[in-house]
Amino acid sequence: MNGTPLNDQDVRWLRRHAHDAIRAQLKTLCDELNADIVRLGQLHHDTPSPHCRGYTPRHFAEPVPTPPTPVPLPWWKALWPQARRQYEADNTRRQTQFNDDYRAWEHRKADFDAAEFARQQREEQGVLRQRDDMTLTLQERLEEIDWPRETVIDFDLGSDNTTIALDIDLPSDDDMPDREWMIPAKALKLTPKSLSATRQRKLYRDHVHGIAFRVLGAVFVRLPRVQEARVSGYRQVIDPATGGTRDQYLYSIKVTRAQWNRIHFDQLEQVDPVAAVEAFTLRRDMTPTGIFRDIEPFKLV
Repeated sequence: MNGTPLNDQDVRWLRRHAHDAIRAQLKTLCDELNADIVRLGQLHHDTPSPHCRGYTPRHFAEPVPTPPTPVPLPWWKALWPQARRQYEADNTRRQTQFNDDYRAWEHRKADFDAAEFARQQREEQGVLRQRDDMTLTLQERLEEIDWPRETVIDFDLGSDNTTIALDIDLPSDDDMPDREWMIPAKALKLTPKSLSATRQRKLYRDHVHGIAFRVLGAVFVRLPRVQEARVSGYRQVIDPATGGTRDQYLYSIKVTRAQWNRIHFDQLEQVDPVAAVEAFTLRRDMTPTGIFRDIEPFKLV
């Protein structure tokens, strides 16, 4: 516990008598180290059902200030006028500070409640008819998503607000992990194992399709007026002709709300996002192992 290494005899004793407990702790640590890989490949699991309520209430998280508790004045100090005056002054100062803090808290809560009411009106009513409300609502939702890697999304609503086109600046395949951790069958230790190039490409394939799935989920749950979404994903690659970078589109997906509603959102662990998008109108040139070739994305007409 104090950081001193155990001697060899103690280590042997622990390995013999606490083998299962140590292995269980190593398993927990191994899972934590590999959690990033799992999350990258299962990003679509958190996609909300389009039948869920779009607006989710938020509550003011700041606790109300605690009023001061007067400290009892010993009887012998109460007989001393100067001590009594100091005691009363201290109580008055603490009460005044509490009053100021409470008023400031009330103002912050009132501002929060007003903003929350405006958000509720926007997400329950405004998204049905106001273009600006639709834009702000979707923008906020996309910013709320905790992307495992940097992911930038631009979108444009169609002229009648029933269609939307989204462009996703995807992370690079270089951002994928290059190793995972494992516990050897006959050893109490963690061992790194390099991911093969094929495994890395498949992980990247699953991740970029999971991003599209999450984005579509945000669109259809937050914008009830939208009936068709077009999502295209691209990454930055080196252009061998110039040596500079260019955008390479990996996929472009056209989905109607009716098609999206066919997905069983209560069984997302059974859904493969790579296969799921194939049920929609899809432009994608990809090998089974996740090698992408350029495609021309759909445009919002």
